[in-house]
Amino acid sequence: MPVVVVESPAKAKTINKYLGSEYTVLASYGHVRDLPPKDGSVDPEQGFAMEWEIASDSKKHVKAIADALKDDPALILATDPDREGEAISWHLREALTARKAIKKDTAVSRVTFNAITKSAVTEAMAHPREIDAPLVEAYLARRALDYLVGFNLSPVLWRKLPGAKSAGRVQSVCLRLIVEREMEIEAFRAQEYWSVTARLKNPRGQEFDARLVSLAGKKFEKFDLADAMRAEMAVRAVESRALAVKAVEAKPATRNPAPPFMTSTLQQEASRKFGMGARQTMSAAQRLYEAGHITYMRTDGIDMAPEAVMAARDAIKDRFGGDYLPASPRMYKNKAKNAQEAHECIRPTDMRLTSKKLRTTDADQRKLYDLIYKRTIASQMAAARLERTTVDIASDDEQVILRATGQVVLFDGFIAIYEEGRDDSGDDDEGRLPQLAQGEKAEKLAVTPEQHFTQAPPRYTEATLVKRMEELGIGRPSTYASIVTTIQERDYVTKDKGRLIPKDKGRLVTAFLSNYFRRYVEYDFTAGLEDELDEVSAGGADYKDVLGRFWRDFSAALAETSELRITDVLDKINEVLAPHLFPPTEDGSDPRLCPTCGKGKLSMRTARSGGAFIGCSNYPECRYTRPFGPPGAEDTAIPPDGRLLGHDDGDAITLRDGRFGPYVQRGEASEDMPKPPRASLPKGWSAPDMTLEKALMLLNLPREIGTHPDDGVMIEAAIGRFGPYVKHGSVYANIKDADEVFTIGMNRAVEVLAQKAASRRGGATAAPLKELGDHPSGGAMVVMAGRYGPYVKWERVNATLPKGTEPADVTPELATELVNSKATKGGKKKAAPKKATTKKPAAKKAAPKAKKK
Repeated sequence: MPVVVVESPAKAKTINKYLGSEYTVLASYGHVRDLPPKDGSVDPEQGFAMEWEIASDSKKHVKAIADALKDDPALILATDPDREGEAISWHLREALTARKAIKKDTAVSRVTFNAITKSAVTEAMAHPREIDAPLVEAYLARRALDYLVGFNLSPVLWRKLPGAKSAGRVQSVCLRLIVEREMEIEAFRAQEYWSVTARLKNPRGQEFDARLVSLAGKKFEKFDLADAMRAEMAVRAVESRALAVKAVEAKPATRNPAPPFMTSTLQQEASRKFGMGARQTMSAAQRLYEAGHITYMRTDGIDMAPEAVMAARDAIKDRFGGDYLPASPRMYKNKAKNAQEAHECIRPTDMRLTSKKLRTTDADQRKLYDLIYKRTIASQMAAARLERTTVDIASDDEQVILRATGQVVLFDGFIAIYEEGRDDSGDDDEGRLPQLAQGEKAEKLAVTPEQHFTQAPPRYTEATLVKRMEELGIGRPSTYASIVTTIQERDYVTKDKGRLIPKDKGRLVTAFLSNYFRRYVEYDFTAGLEDELDEVSAGGADYKDVLGRFWRDFSAALAETSELRITDVLDKINEVLAPHLFPPTEDGSDPRLCPTCGKGKLSMRTARSGGAFIGCSNYPECRYTRPFGPPGAEDTAIPPDGRLLGHDDGDAITLRDGRFGPYVQRGEASEDMPKPPRASLPKGWSAPDMTLEKALMLLNLPREIGTHPDDGVMIEAAIGRFGPYVKHGSVYANIKDADEVFTIGMNRAVEVLAQKAASRRGGATAAPLKELGDHPSGGAMVVMAGRYGPYVKWERVNATLPKGTEPADVTPELATELVNSKATKGGKKKAAPKKATTKKPAAKKAAPKAKKK
């Protein structure tokens, strides 16, 4: 049987279903080889020779494929239809050849399909090809570039900029985008302006709003009403005049649907509508693709296969009728700066399969599929038809003109199924205006001035960052998610309410690279390099020529930094970041003058821990420090060497900030104790609220509760990687609140541990908290402990106890009332209690009869 190799077991399972028993389908589990993280893995002196290594986890998968080839010398490489997929196929062929699993008579072929459906797989198997050499060479060039930049630039950062983690060819450019946006926000100065709105009423008593747009014969500009005094004068001008409708204009308008999804737009829309991150989106999309539900999810293309277009049109006609179908199919052309990975758009493989019919219990997959389905169908639907109305209301002398606008949907078209989200709130006027006729009076009900301030540019979300990267030609569909994730994992960027905020460490790295490796973090240079790699993939350029040109200039830039002293670097960064670190003071005094000694100058310095802080140049006479950042950061931030909370038994107890968040530490690291006792702050505990008492509570964990009554083994309470818990021997049981670790008593601990032990045995043998006797209709009632609190169990009815009711206080009467109420409510459990109460004996007999059938 020919051996077919794909990336994942899920994809293998789906394909095996279509190919049947005539093929052996195996998974490579992703890339099988990579460049080892050591010097010399890419050797520029030897024509950029690359040394590959099979990952330890991949060896068993390569062996399984090699063993399968012993029975049938035919290998079909069916990895994904993009550059990464082509690279995996090439690596597999090279690794299997090195193992001598591929011999001279072994037939090796490559097949690709954009969707994992029976027709697509069958069609691909009928048209095998060779591995695409130019596409592999583009991968080799990209991988070599990433290695040369990361492996050579990161050590420069470590030596010259303590605390920096790494630099990358694209991640550093992406980080620069976020840092520069933050600097724009900090440099922004809000400008005040006012508007005037009148609440008016027509002769038929219908009310509407109108904005002042012209005063004294002059059309308003945004900042014409610059302060409250001018706004008040405008209000008086409106109030002192009678108003009438001067002009009514109604214009038809159309709105066309958005094109189908490609990778970047899918990530953006999933972020807008569901708050999903780029990695989360791609993970759900990958599983949908492997299950055969959608087409390939890494693409720059927005065109759709003709048969899919016709299927979408059929679905629209069946569901909405002919009015919602345009006369001819909609055709979309890609507008991206680069379209090297322009496969078909991301769409459902079966236009009849709605999200309600999708066989998955995963919430992310279901809602993402629903989004893809609706966007695809909408992209082939008729345009929405609107009517936009503009009404001008003026005084007789036309010294005052107000304007009311409204919009009404005459035909919803594609909006019937889908409307694209927005990254910012718009000012579109929605809703219908009342009937207004030229010349009729408009009665003033209220005239109101409103103060406004211009807004700083918003911080990037993952969605808007990917959109900006796409516009600049930085990265590719296969790399967007990993780039955005990497800069967060490196602790250069943090995410707050969905917005990406650079940390001071990220500012330092960007400042360093922008000054000493400026060319390599320029947007045009990075996009131009991507263009060159696209040329390689198209067979129009030699990848070693691209590498040679890059390395010649990059190695020279590296050499120039070898003589740099850390003090020079810090001086330069102080200069670059001065507007952030030392903003102008309100009284005009020197923002860099030390507030303690009044003589020294403040500047950025490096800490022994690898971080940075602001210190006085008059050290050691003056020991003033503050956390790295603008003034005021010291109020909430943790200094680089920690914040002293107090002393205990002669040890300093400090609060520190680490890679995984704030933690408390006893003493300092030394030769005798390289890792002093530490404890992370549990969820819900904030760094500003930490005290010596709280720190000692954490450092003294685990807390001994007492010996278990059954075996005398000590029960302990502590906080671990997965939250607070109690422990007895080998049994760990989670508890809900971290504070309970310090208060939980013996009875509660034994109860929680018993529930955990019972759940390990399947849960059926869990001991009830209280037995209540039989229900009036028969069947025992008991109080059980549940994940969300105690509940009364009777037959198949579970009724949660009212808040504040203890299990011991539950009476048979209360239990009967609770389960009866639960049983009579609508929902999934309605039928079960009725059957049990009215025909209980018959219900018991019915079960075996059903099995016999």
